Amino acid sequence: MVDVYLDDVFIGIIEKPKEFVKTLREERRLGKLPFHLNVNYNKMFNEINIDLSKGRARRPLIVVENGIPRLNAEKLMKLNNGEISWRELVDQGIIEYLDAGEEENAYVALYESDLIKEHTHLEISPITILGIVTSLIPYSNFGGSSRLIRGSKIQKQSLGMYASNFLYRMDTDTSILHYPQMPVVNTFMHDIYNYKTHPSGQNVVIAMISFQGYNMQDAIIFNKGSIERGFGRSSYFRPYNAEELRYSGGLTDEVIVPDKEVKGYKSEKDYRLLEKDGIVYTGASVKEDDVVIGKTSPPRFLGELEEFSIAANIRRESSTTIKQGEGGRVDNIIITENEEGNRLIQVRIRAQRIPEYGDKFASRHGQKGVIGAIIPEEDVPFTARGIRPDILFSPHSIPGRMTISHLIEILAGKVGSLKGEHIDGTTFDAVPEEQLRKELAKLGFRENGTETMYNAITGEQFKAKIYIGSIYYLKLKHMVANKLHARASGRIQLLTRQPIEGRSKGGGLRIGEMEKDCFVAHGASLLLKERFDSDKTTLYVCESCGMFAVYESYKNRKYCSRCGSGVEINAIEVSYAFKLLLDELKSMLIYPRLELKNKY
Repeated sequence: MVDVYLDDVFIGIIEKPKEFVKTLREERRLGKLPFHLNVNYNKMFNEINIDLSKGRARRPLIVVENGIPRLNAEKLMKLNNGEISWRELVDQGIIEYLDAGEEENAYVALYESDLIKEHTHLEISPITILGIVTSLIPYSNFGGSSRLIRGSKIQKQSLGMYASNFLYRMDTDTSILHYPQMPVVNTFMHDIYNYKTHPSGQNVVIAMISFQGYNMQDAIIFNKGSIERGFGRSSYFRPYNAEELRYSGGLTDEVIVPDKEVKGYKSEKDYRLLEKDGIVYTGASVKEDDVVIGKTSPPRFLGELEEFSIAANIRRESSTTIKQGEGGRVDNIIITENEEGNRLIQVRIRAQRIPEYGDKFASRHGQKGVIGAIIPEEDVPFTARGIRPDILFSPHSIPGRMTISHLIEILAGKVGSLKGEHIDGTTFDAVPEEQLRKELAKLGFRENGTETMYNAITGEQFKAKIYIGSIYYLKLKHMVANKLHARASGRIQLLTRQPIEGRSKGGGLRIGEMEKDCFVAHGASLLLKERFDSDKTTLYVCESCGMFAVYESYKNRKYCSRCGSGVEINAIEVSYAFKLLLDELKSMLIYPRLELKNKY
């Protein structure tokens, strides 16, 4: 007896589960049951799950019977000629959609040549096992699954032309790559996806070589000449908003150049860029803490202000200023109204971003890295033909990660660049490596992609042959200019008296165990004395009962609230967080006793 569930609700018991499931599938293929119904027989739990719910990921497969696919040559011809549609194939039971549950009972073949009698389905194409973005990765059947997942995520973080009307949009935190290109090595999905309308990378010459230790681990070295010619250059956009809010009692915010009598008035220098209407002008060069929208607001707390009181007329300063670490040019200003009918001012700032130390770049194969050095062009190693690579990539990044697809793309990119054509790198259906090698040899290069290279600093020839070619590289949105963060003293939390969190608020940086070990290893262990006392406080402790004592500075008097004034009381330095812990223990009726030992 097997339990049957419909959308996780128990509906009954049946005796012959296999026949029941088979009948359901046949009825679905005949169109008697909805085509979005899926059924799964779980032998382990002895139950059948029928699903009609929304939101399930389902994928199409060709139905196979006795080792023969239902989609034959005749049907394919009709489909190509437009005589039958995709929907008709589904209605006729030639193609069906399976969800993750029903796939457990399916035996799917990748190719028609692999079919045996036990197979239940055939893939339309092996590439359908990948998603849209993952299928943009060339030669991805030569890379590991974890690298493909990373490659997919990396492509979503890459800069390019995200929208052709970006100049008219007020998007938060966006970037545009100045010179995006179509990849030399692409897949059929690039055409379907219409990738050429919004490319997000550039074709570069890459050499797999270690250089003076600057590309250790995942770091990459850039040719300064390439950057000066525009490689990896982008513009960063950020909008700043201000709204004229209405308050009870007829009070409103006002966008103007604040008057000197306003509470919290900054200085004339801060307001220098504002025009008469209180808004910055287009094209102004702004830096952090500059005011871009001048605004005044009514006082926060009206309290019991009288009508004739002077304080009632004092407004407070609430202007919009450029955030810490940001700046650039005022690119666009929009003055409009929001849903509530309040006046809304939006100012978009544009900043040019030229690749610098710490900026993140990646290939499409999950090989990401940050710029470790930017080398003058005259110092970059060159080939016998005088080619200087744009990027020096560490060869140690390959063996552990086994991204062979990365290596093949370098070879394919080299062939495509020399022949002046695109190379098809579609997964499972790409131009074979053997063919690429033959074509490279025909073009007068070594068939294995290596070349003789010279040390530009000494002029000596490298003993090893260097693997060099062309690859599609992406600039990622993680730029060091958005992440730089430092702080001296500043705002602290009220509860713990430790620095507040967050780069945008000017908060502190936590030092953990590993950071502490770095300081010690660098011989800077005394720095820890300074770093670890962000909430240092002096407490007075009663030697008798071990509780906190009271020190009255104006009377220069110490006493214990439990033992009185005839006991020994000493001052100790502890972190405020520890003092807070002791207070919380006391609130739980636990008696924490501090036993002091003599320092000397």
